[in-house]
This record gives sequence, structure tokens and C-alpha cells, in this order.
Amino acid sequence: MASVIELGGRVAVVTGGTRGVGAGITRALLEAGAEVVVCARRPPEQPVRAGGRTARFLPLDLRDADAVTGFFQRVRRECGRLDVLVNNAGGTPYRMLDEGGAQRHARVVELNLLAPLTASLAAYEVMREQPAGGSIVMIGSVSGSRPSPGSAAYGAAKAGLDQLARTMAVEWAPLVRVNTLVLGMVRTELAQVHYGDEEGVAAVGRTVPLGRLADPAEVGDACAFLASDRASYISGASLLVHGGGERPAFLDAATANH
Repeated sequence: MASVIELGGRVAVVTGGTRGVGAGITRALLEAGAEVVVCARRPPEQPVRAGGRTARFLPLDLRDADAVTGFFQRVRRECGRLDVLVNNAGGTPYRMLDEGGAQRHARVVELNLLAPLTASLAAYEVMREQPAGGSIVMIGSVSGSRPSPGSAAYGAAKAGLDQLARTMAVEWAPLVRVNTLVLGMVRTELAQVHYGDEEGVAAVGRTVPLGRLADPAEVGDACAFLASDRASYISGASLLVHGGGERPAFLDAATANH
């Protein structure tokens, strides 16, 4: 994708862009020529590099609204502009609904829905003043469109994030485009924590029609596309990056009975 996607001269922010899916997105934007600023609460063990460029790291707690506003003002002041925001930061522990109480679930919603809203509002204040506007990409999840036992608050937040993006796309048009990447399972450095050893990861991958988990670079390619001028007429869209989704369980049950 980097050979056909051109982001030279653009400035992009990737929240949580220091590892996993976020690092894959950061590398794709760097390879496409963008200047990339990544933020997280803690610095990465190693800088994220690609295409002969290195992403700049700035610390940020996305749950601190004043800090978020100051962060985006700093990006504008030091980089001169802001063209792309990728709301990637998020995640959840495995926790059934009757465990831990409402406040713990609320913190998951805060990180996965309210934090992207806060960041998007701060980014919009910068983008709206630019003749070319900008592009915001939400990183969603298939958990937002199907039952998600053990991560119900996360799924609810991701469903809300998709709806939020669609409304932003209407309210902030035509200057700012807003889209969502709806991700399935991605093979990151934490894959074995979730799915077990290599055999377990492979077994999980076989449940996907394409036969494997996504690579973070593939998510990055899709994100770079939505951020670029090649997607100039795409806004309010949800792009599924899930390898074909999940094979319905009833098909396997029906096969077993024959």
C-alpha cells in the first residue's frame, strides 16, 4: 500500500501507537511519508521506525481532558498542522459482567469511548482551522456488533464508537472525514496471552475464513488508505478488517450430523 498511498507533508497522531496494532498503523503512516506523533502513558521500549523515519513520542493520559487539549495544541505549534488522528488506544481485561462492579466496567467505557471522543474534539479544533481539514480514523472491533462475553463493556464502547464516528462524519463535514476500521483478531505480541501457544494461535486462526489472524501491518495499510486522499469521498464508513468474520457455529454442527 505504501507505494500507492501518499501522505508526504502530512502530520498524523496515533494514540497508543507504540506497540501492537498501533505500532503497525504508525509504521504504515511513516512508510507513506507522514510525520507521525505517537502518544501513550509510558514511552516505548524502542522508537517506532519505518520508511527511514522515526515516530515522535509524547506522553499523554487520554483520560485527562485538559492534557489532551494541550497535547493537540502542542502538535499544531511544533509541527505546524494536524492532518490525521487515529484513535487506536484502548483495550480491556477479561471480566464477566457480574465481576468487579459497575465502576470497573465504566473505566473500560471511559478508555474505549470517552477518550476517543475527547481526542477527536481536541483534534477537530485544530483541523477545522485548516483549509484542507483532516481525517479521523477510529479503531473499532467486531466486539461492537456481536455478543462479547467477558468483554461486554468493551463491546458496548466499540459499538458506541462506531455510532459516534458516523455522527461526527455528518456534523464535521465537509472539512473533516471520520471513518472506522472494524477489526477482528490481530496477531500482536499479546496474541499468546489471549490464545495460548503457537498451536492455540493457529487453531484460533482457522476459525477465520481467511485462515489466520491479521497482521498489524495489514491494519496499518487499511488505516493509511482511509487517511489518504484516495479515500477523499469516504466518510461515515465502517471498513471491516476481519478476514471474512467468523464461520457460523451452526454450519459446523450441521456438518457433524452428516
